[in-house]
Amino acid sequence: MTAAELKNLLNRVQSWPEAAQDEFVSIANQIESELQSQDYVATRDELRVIDAAMASIDAGECATDEEIAGAFAKFRRK
Repeated sequence: MTAAELKNLLNRVQSWPEAAQDEFVSIANQIESELQSQDYVATRDELRVIDAAMASIDAGECATDEEIAGAFAKFRRK
């Protein structure tokens, strides 16, 4: 990607919906962090999802072995 292509992309991003812009910035920050070999820092939304998942597990809301096998079977390539 050339500098001009990058500049054009950044100009187009400004017309995107705010949620898409936020995601773009988050992804760019993650890439930059990985390039600098820094530890990954989860976003607030990611932490909320993790907390919700942990709460579900703590409440005993876990998938059965059959449900897990069914999910894998559904998405496996045949």
